[in-house]
Amino acid sequence: MAAQRSNLMQSHQSWTDALPLCQLCGVGSAPNCVYGPDGQGTQSHPNEDGHFCFSTECCFLYGVFNGFDGSRVASFVSQRLAAELLLGQLSTGHTDADVGRILSQAFDVVEKSYFETIDDALAEKANLQTQLPEGVYPSAQTQKIAERLKALEQEVSGGATAIVALILNDKLYIANVGTNRALLCKTTTDGQNHVIQIGRAHTPDNDDELSRLAQLGLDPVRLRQTGLISGQSSTRRIGDYKVKFNYTDIDVLSAAKQKPIISEPEIHGGQSLEGVMGFLLLMSEGLIKALESAHGPEQVNQEMVAMVVAELAQQSSLEAAAQSVVERVKRLHHDVYMSGRQRAPHCGRHEDMTLLIRVINYTLADGSLTPTQGGRIYPVSVPYSNHQSTSKTSVMLSLVMPAQGTLTNGSNTASTLEGDTPTAGQSPTATLQSSTTHTQSSSSSSGDGSLFRQRGSQAAQPDETGRVPPYVDFTQFYRLWGSDHSEGQGLSGDPGPQ
Repeated sequence: MAAQRSNLMQSHQSWTDALPLCQLCGVGSAPNCVYGPDGQGTQSHPNEDGHFCFSTECCFLYGVFNGFDGSRVASFVSQRLAAELLLGQLSTGHTDADVGRILSQAFDVVEKSYFETIDDALAEKANLQTQLPEGVYPSAQTQKIAERLKALEQEVSGGATAIVALILNDKLYIANVGTNRALLCKTTTDGQNHVIQIGRAHTPDNDDELSRLAQLGLDPVRLRQTGLISGQSSTRRIGDYKVKFNYTDIDVLSAAKQKPIISEPEIHGGQSLEGVMGFLLLMSEGLIKALESAHGPEQVNQEMVAMVVAELAQQSSLEAAAQSVVERVKRLHHDVYMSGRQRAPHCGRHEDMTLLIRVINYTLADGSLTPTQGGRIYPVSVPYSNHQSTSKTSVMLSLVMPAQGTLTNGSNTASTLEGDTPTAGQSPTATLQSSTTHTQSSSSSSGDGSLFRQRGSQAAQPDETGRVPPYVDFTQFYRLWGSDHSEGQGLSGDPGPQ
């Protein structure tokens, strides 16, 4: 029976095998990691993220999926959802309303299909639970039943969150379930990059989600205080049979009039891409949280955009650019942990990280992406955008990007408030301006991860440990320092501080 269930879950994979992969995107990823006291990292569980990137004659489809308690749901959804959307369901004649309806139906069908694959396991689990006697010393038979129940629980538990992007009729649609994120960067004719976060994470911190749950009879104050629901922060997720079928047994959800944790996506679009030049980012929750842990949540979008722009300027492929951004975040997160500074306790571990970059009419030259060729200034405005949000926060980030070939993998961020915008040729810094009354710099010191460094006209390359070698020679300084202090200290020839 278990083999039949496995075959049923895997049979759908052939449905999308013939779909062509999109050549306008690149994906980078890194597995979860837990650091030891010495900074050495170990993977705590197999990678649970998933993604897809397909193109057809009429549309493009992309998705990033963040699994939890196993990779089964994320894997199933990443395969089945593409089949539900690309095998004849979409056409150029569909309106925005049609597309929204098709996307919602696809998510519903995929979750129902997943639960069908575990129906037998759930039935077997319920049957075995009735055979366990209470208050009896465990025998060989009861031990066998207990082991089988544990195996069944591992088979049926778990879920996933999803962020899906569809481009149809030169319009962008975003379908979001859970805590992943989509950013759209549009470069204007005057060289500015306007970056919009499309939608918000579905968590108890989302006022719209709290309102939805309150209408079902739940206490919003208690939900916000609780934070995690059955181990996860998401209030929308795919799978996770425990909160879908047994929510009345969960204290914080027990008063709900109907199923509170849903898989219905929040749909945004279609937003016209006609004449747009820029890129789309789809990010898993693990990537977002890693950057938030290192620098705080205030400027994550701005920092991510800056890293992507930097890597697109120097990498030869989209795949390399996406992977380099993920590696930057990974290294930054680790360096903050090792620094022992204020945010170090937040960086003891990170989850699986996935980044998908999809370029939109982005300039290609000599096999390289060159959005910053010539050292021009590219201000980046990063307003928070959500059709259902009343937030008035608007943040402006101005970046001075050096000429192509001068960007390197650094580990520090320089950011100021209300400072003068630097000119080309100066060290690249970020000038942050916000309409909110309380705005904080996302970083301020040399151990917390800057995005760029310059080394004359040559890019410093990281060594085998991932660190950029020093390029400032302090030998003369130490020699003079030693000469000045040798008389008072009686340490003639001391080269100075080490």
